[in-house]
Amino acid sequence: MGGLRFAHLFLRCSHKNIWRYRAIARQPRQVDLVNDNIRASRVLLIHDGKQEEMSTREAQQRADEMNQDLVLVQANAQPPVAKIMDWGKAKFEAQKRQKEQRKNQKIVQVKEVRMSPVIDSGDFETRKKAAIKFLEKGNKVKLNLRFRGRMITHQDIGREVLERMANELDDIAKVEQRAKMDGRQMFLVLAPKKG
Repeated sequence: MGGLRFAHLFLRCSHKNIWRYRAIARQPRQVDLVNDNIRASRVLLIHDGKQEEMSTREAQQRADEMNQDLVLVQANAQPPVAKIMDWGKAKFEAQKRQKEQRKNQKIVQVKEVRMSPVIDSGDFETRKKAAIKFLEKGNKVKLNLRFRGRMITHQDIGREVLERMANELDDIAKVEQRAKMDGRQMFLVLAPKKG
């Protein structure tokens, strides 16, 4: 099977990415533990609120009589636990729930605002407005201050600029990480306040 699968992928790909397709062909495919794919000889069948231990063949016959699927829900249990259900419908519902969760999930990004230790008041206000906009959208803000040349000897001035910005944004943000040096840069991380 692996050779046929590789040959099929080989026909669809160009010579440049052949090795990528060869790696894909070697990966084992995920097999759903449904109906004939169940390899256990005995299962604990759960159906209509009842639990009953029986052979897999007998459980499969019951599922076939109801026009349903026999699905293994706990493969590692002793004996494995199986249910009779409509597998296609259950799989569709699970995909629907995952899609809904991804849609409702808020991704918090870290936005960077760059400043200088000798920043002018107009530039400071512009950076402050940008930080407010990022915080209102629910993102974190990393205030990054770069020291050039001999400015590095006056780290206290840079720390004052960062603390001033944090104090002015105190009503909508909290300091998540205090001012810290990283090479020739000093940074401070702000997170939006909840509510």
